[in-house]
Amino acid sequence: MKVGLFIPCYIEQCYPQVGLAMIDVLQSLGVEPVIPEKQTCCGQPMFNTGCVTETEKLAIKFYGDFKDYDYIVAPSGSCVHMVRHGYNQFFRSNPDFIRMQAATYEFCEFIHDVLNVRSIAGTFPHKVGFHKSCHGLRGLRLEPASERNLVEPSKAQSLVEQLIGIEIVTLERSDECCGFGGTFSVFEKELSIFMGQDRLRDHQQAGAEIITGYDTSCLMHMEGILKSNNLDLKTMHVAEILSEAIS
Repeated sequence: MKVGLFIPCYIEQCYPQVGLAMIDVLQSLGVEPVIPEKQTCCGQPMFNTGCVTETEKLAIKFYGDFKDYDYIVAPSGSCVHMVRHGYNQFFRSNPDFIRMQAATYEFCEFIHDVLNVRSIAGTFPHKVGFHKSCHGLRGLRLEPASERNLVEPSKAQSLVEQLIGIEIVTLERSDECCGFGGTFSVFEKELSIFMGQDRLRDHQQAGAEIITGYDTSCLMHMEGILKSNNLDLKTMHVAEILSEAIS
């Protein structure tokens, strides 16, 4: 199995420990991933602001960087959603490009759907609030969405909730947006912060020590609000929790 890791730009620049944690976990599961050194951004920020021509150039580059891998795995639901759905308007008639899209997986999704792993043995004795980011929740269906009222598998939370000692706290609004939304947080700063503060209050009231999730971008947004207000609450990507739990 030839697995290429797609490391989103903000993770490479600000949260490299998330990529390293993902490697630790995948190696513990028998996967030896490769990081293509020439990879860059998937183009989501440009796509969201209407720069379609510029996005297409990055889509072509992404295809060139990852087309030879059996699977492409990333620790970001929103970036994976961009590749799998945002790229649909580019090269629809190219079967190799379509194959590459279908082979692109979010980290937890890859473990659940491809490796068929349902639990990882480890210990993590903390109270954790699980944040379900919008692209992963409703775009990739990583978790059951409350409005669907369907019994669906959890592909992300289930991996951490079975760790010894962990307590996943119960939130009043389990799948509400944190307000990040990429460029939304730039153009609608005040509203974005208000939504983030509201999301954090839910975790605080539930008694969480740590907020986790599968999108570092959302965790980054909430972390910024936490630090600005000197709040005693920590954020960790799912991969970081699993890596610490198995070490």
